[in-house]
Amino acid sequence: MESTTKRYMITGGAGFLGINLVRHLLAKGQQVTSLDLLPFDYPEQDQVRIVTGDIRNPEDVRKAMEDVDIVVHCAAALPLYKPQDIYSTDIDGTRNILEGAEAAGAERVIHISSTAVYGIPDHHPLLETDELHGVGPYGEAKVAAEQLCEDYRAKGMILPIIRPKSFIGPERLGVFALLYDWAADGHNFPILGNGNNPYQYLDVEDLCDAIWLCATLPEDRVNDTFNIGAEKYGTPRSDFQAVLDAAGHGKRIIGFPEGPAILFLRMLEAVNLSPLYKWVYETAGKESFVSIDKAKEKLGFAPKYSNVDALLRNYDWYLAHRADFAKQDGVTHRVPWSQGALKLLKALF
Repeated sequence: MESTTKRYMITGGAGFLGINLVRHLLAKGQQVTSLDLLPFDYPEQDQVRIVTGDIRNPEDVRKAMEDVDIVVHCAAALPLYKPQDIYSTDIDGTRNILEGAEAAGAERVIHISSTAVYGIPDHHPLLETDELHGVGPYGEAKVAAEQLCEDYRAKGMILPIIRPKSFIGPERLGVFALLYDWAADGHNFPILGNGNNPYQYLDVEDLCDAIWLCATLPEDRVNDTFNIGAEKYGTPRSDFQAVLDAAGHGKRIIGFPEGPAILFLRMLEAVNLSPLYKWVYETAGKESFVSIDKAKEKLGFAPKYSNVDALLRNYDWYLAHRADFAKQDGVTHRVPWSQGALKLLKALF
């Protein structure tokens, strides 16, 4: 496997996946440029070329592409952003990255997509050849971004597309902060349905391994689309219970009838009081897992962490840093998402 030093440019380098990938690449002796709207305020800032800018701005992209060998496109506007920001970032921004990489002569662009491109499926496991159907602005934009990548791949660009399951690990907050907050404070935790539906997650370190494989293996092996997820996973009831058990308060997972709960969450979302968006609550009570056979066979992908491993690694990090973000909330994975009306329910659990 190739091990020479290259210059990687990571879009969204200050985000959750971005900082984990930065650390992963630095540990392998690689050079890194980060392009992000947010400040790169990590201890590694002296080891990274930092471009603070917007992927929607071609000049910012051009600046970040200087001397680049491999682009890893992680940046995206997440589902809780305004629809116009999702479309402009995830579609127009992706187009700018592809145009910029082509102009700069980058060797490869690795596009981080999402299993949200499969929508709300009617079968499992999901395969890379399944029909794409994005739900909501985020899912629609992710499908459109993949089509742009396919267009550039057809023009000759080496362009692996990775579709990761929801990934967890150090620096991850977002919706998972709900579980960790309730667990740490000694509350039971509600889930949709009976919670016995198989549901696959992914540890961010395993995702970084997959990205490294796509960056370093021969072109003919990586120029394809890959599902990436944990190999060992359980159900929301079993996996989330492991977090409550680790918290040590003797609390339990409590299931709610899926239909009424979804109706309630739809009402909250309509008045901007829900911490969850449609794709999350419409799929949380259903089976959700992808086949990773293709990545295992073509890339030699071998995930190290189970769902429980990933959740507990993330929970340990949450406890160690909870005071740092106690008064923060927002719409990125780096901060806890606002609990909205669910904060009132917490006292009942």
